[in-house]
Amino acid sequence: MARLPAVFFGHGSPTIALETNETTATWNRIGREIGKPKAILCISAHWLTNGVGVTAMARPRTIHDFGRGLGEALFQVQYPAPGDPALAARVKELLSPELNVVLDQNQWGLDHGCWSVLSKAYPDADVPIVQLSMDASKPPAWHYAMGQKLAPLREEGVLIVGSGNVVHNLRVMDWPGRWAQPYDWAVRFNDYIRDAVATDQPQKVIDYASQGQDAVMSVPDPDHYWPLLYVLGTRAPGEAARFDPDHFEHKSLSMMSIVLGAHENGASKAA
Repeated sequence: MARLPAVFFGHGSPTIALETNETTATWNRIGREIGKPKAILCISAHWLTNGVGVTAMARPRTIHDFGRGLGEALFQVQYPAPGDPALAARVKELLSPELNVVLDQNQWGLDHGCWSVLSKAYPDADVPIVQLSMDASKPPAWHYAMGQKLAPLREEGVLIVGSGNVVHNLRVMDWPGRWAQPYDWAVRFNDYIRDAVATDQPQKVIDYASQGQDAVMSVPDPDHYWPLLYVLGTRAPGEAARFDPDHFEHKSLSMMSIVLGAHENGASKAA
């Protein structure tokens, strides 16, 4: 089986699940280019735990993990993709014996970091999905190493997806100004990460704090940044990276998405 690409989605606001725009069209194109994988392993910014868990239920629920202020229509969205207990067991196997991975039978499901993007990339909800949690106590290098352990899945028909944002600072967002000129520090940090990924220098991405105040402002909390490290950890030598979409919203939210293993005119097709 050919190695599948790995994808980091800059997911933005959950309200994007209700929209049809250039960003959602690009996500849909990414899904069509890759084709239908055997299953998807998603690492979302919105599942942080002490230790590591993996969803192992046959029918994960759609989690609406946001406030009512975003509107009632968003709470009506359902993404009824099946789960994959066998893939959950395989993830546990890959991460053992160093980790005691908990097989979550009923606590979690699919959070909006997962379904807001996959409802656009795979709108039929017919691909089995497993979510992997992130241990909130671990440093960046540890999360990257987890991605390295998961890399064999790409050879097994599994699409590995990270969902977060390279720049994610809600405290200074310009909520009314969706298309306002982004902050200079946000642009500099986003450029630094794009260049590091494009030139396959993962250590620079791991050591993002070296960017000083730009990093402090761009990554005030690491939850939305860590999923990128998992995706980069799965990267094979010499794999190309494609950046699309790559823009800002609300001045401090990078929507940059990254496809690893993409061909010049598209992504590798699922077998």
